[in-house]
Amino acid sequence: MIKLTDKDGGVMFAVRVQPRASRSGVVGELDGALKIRLAAPPVDGEANEELIRVLAKLFDVPRAQIAIASGQTSKNKLIRIAGMSADKAGEILQSTLGV
Repeated sequence: MIKLTDKDGGVMFAVRVQPRASRSGVVGELDGALKIRLAAPPVDGEANEELIRVLAKLFDVPRAQIAIASGQTSKNKLIRIAGMSADKAGEILQSTLGV
């Protein structure tokens, strides 16, 4: 199960990215983190930008509300979405992952 934490008026959770995939999208859960495939390569921040686009579409929020709190250059990242509760994020992830 993906661990969601309410913090500073937003929600934080872990993400594991797989860059250079054939297409971008949410794959599922891996060791408590949301696993996402990204078509972009991990060069010049392209994969991070693609990650923010995918998450903005998934959670239906503006890209400006999403920040990578840690792990800018790692496959394991900590994401913060401002203005969203852990309960709301959990509902969206449940419906997306079918859990």
